[in-house]
Amino acid sequence: MTDQAVDTGGAQLSGHAATEGHFLGRTRELKELRADIERAGLDTISGRKAPRARVLLIAGRPGSGRTALAEELVRQVADRYPDGVLRARLAEPDGTPVPVERAARELLAALDVPSPAGADEDDLAALLRASLARRRVLLLLDDATGAEQVDALLPDAPQCLLVAVSSGPLTGIADVRPCTLGGLDTKSALELLTRYTGSVRITVDPLSAEGLVEACQGEPAALTLAGGWLAARPQAAVADFARQLHAEIDEGSPLSRVFGLVHAALPAPAARVLRLLCLAPAGLADPHTASALAGCSVVAARTTLDDLTALGLLRAVDSPLPQYEIPGCLHPLLRAAAESHDRPAELQLARARMLERTVRLLQSCRAITETDSPQAREKLQGMPRALRFPTPRAAADWLSVRRPALLASARLAVADGELDTLARRLMSQLVRAMVAHLGTQAAAPDLYGVHQLVLDVAERRGLPREKAAALLNLADVDARTGRTAEALVRYRAALDAGREANDPYATGRAMESVGGAHLELGDYERAADWFGRALAQRLARDERADAARVYGRIATAHTYAGRYGEAQRAWRAAAAGHRKNGDVAAHARALSELARVQEYAGRPEESLRTCQEAVEWARRAEDTRLQAAVQLRLADTLERLGDPAAARLHRGAAERILEEEPSDGDTGPEQPEHAANACEIRSTSAED
Repeated sequence: MTDQAVDTGGAQLSGHAATEGHFLGRTRELKELRADIERAGLDTISGRKAPRARVLLIAGRPGSGRTALAEELVRQVADRYPDGVLRARLAEPDGTPVPVERAARELLAALDVPSPAGADEDDLAALLRASLARRRVLLLLDDATGAEQVDALLPDAPQCLLVAVSSGPLTGIADVRPCTLGGLDTKSALELLTRYTGSVRITVDPLSAEGLVEACQGEPAALTLAGGWLAARPQAAVADFARQLHAEIDEGSPLSRVFGLVHAALPAPAARVLRLLCLAPAGLADPHTASALAGCSVVAARTTLDDLTALGLLRAVDSPLPQYEIPGCLHPLLRAAAESHDRPAELQLARARMLERTVRLLQSCRAITETDSPQAREKLQGMPRALRFPTPRAAADWLSVRRPALLASARLAVADGELDTLARRLMSQLVRAMVAHLGTQAAAPDLYGVHQLVLDVAERRGLPREKAAALLNLADVDARTGRTAEALVRYRAALDAGREANDPYATGRAMESVGGAHLELGDYERAADWFGRALAQRLARDERADAARVYGRIATAHTYAGRYGEAQRAWRAAAAGHRKNGDVAAHARALSELARVQEYAGRPEESLRTCQEAVEWARRAEDTRLQAAVQLRLADTLERLGDPAAARLHRGAAERILEEEPSDGDTGPEQPEHAANACEIRSTSAED
């Protein structure tokens, strides 16, 4: 999992200084934290075995270096935890708590543990605890907003360690060892400034340097910005910045006053880019994001981002693609600056440009995979060079790196409420790109959340057609993960929405899916009834291929109910329909199932003849697996009829067919029914 939880400063520098330096100060705090790991807990003192992991709390306001201290502690003790370090951020850049479900899913992904799509937070938290039960891991939870978040993710494993970073206490979690941070000591603070300014400017005027440290209250984030300002002005003395800071009439925090000076000193274009980065989803920006927000070229945006990083205003993320993190402590300051310097209409336009750029990148990301489509190639060539990916691998890498920001873009676009058309296009392209590169099953956990967002927009805007599509998609995932009762409720709601929209596709699929849910729940009477309703619509619309398939589903319901006469009639209708449609393989499968039902009905001779006919049609279809399966069924029938010699011949033929078949290990997992449509998002946009 990528670490998105880095706080500005501490004594861990951002920008160019970070590559040259190391952690500064906090010696006493580190010593106490390490001692707390070994110290006996309340359970041990009372003679009971510790039921849960030890919890250490590093508390401090944003910008105090709390995350830097946590990362340094992790670095020092990581070798004690052979199963690794897990990281999760529990707050959005604007301070909104991250749902436990999302955090647990990210932690499970870091453990390579599959998490069921659509599972609730209780199930995912339980799965996480079970996955950690026999592991010895160190869990770092940054920006925790409350004890409930931490408690839900706390391992039931005393051999694990949880380090939480928060602004305040975690009341309600027993035996928490807190470490509250203030400012850096003067020596460490001066060394932090020296990393940016060099030693000369500090040693020639130590009083001004100490005065600057005092004005910043030793706060690492404020000192980092002050150091960046001085580093950009080699001729300026420390006293120059100190005087300007003392002249500030702002009564805010040291960080806000230092930020005000740094922001005012930036060139106007760079200052505007910096302010607009408060709109970057998940606090992550890349050159395309900055380019779209500011309306400048990608090259100019990249240069500006690098310059802001050198000033300590951004942090370069360790990533295969250029990506930058906006420090959490600066996010409210950037937002306040944007609201005071930029009109609301300008901010909304910048947000719209960013979403439009994201849509076009996702279109390009998907189109590069459609190498066999002339239309896709033509559309790709029509895009600007900066939006095109050179290879499918490059597109997949971009999608992987930007995944957190892309999902956050969808959430923010829906929450905005004023850009629903762009939000719908964004979600449509996001789904299609993820399916193209990851496949429906691998992308299902993320897609489930996207479809919930689609449903929110459809309900808010009164779009029954899109509501039906979203409900069908969500219900399909529920059905595949065993939540059949929940799926049934959503299928019924999708049917109502489809009827409201007068959408025959949605109503037909919903009726058939309602029947499938009843079949799974063992209510065969209702299943056959709903399949019959779906069949009537297929026949009325002359959808012959679908009608033949639905006949098979009706036959299956009757078979489970023991109504073999009705099942035989339905399978014969299905076989006849497939034959008229020219689907030889489906015709053979229907005959094979008819033979099975005939055998259940006590008609082995008829079953034998039908099996022989199915074998012949399977040969015509050149479907070797189907041919082998029918041969085995024929062998079983012959054995029941008392002809073991003939049965051995057919069984041997089936085995030879399977031995001669080439390996299909690269074909991927079998797709569930409706998989081709399982991620469809309907939109009125012709571009989608």
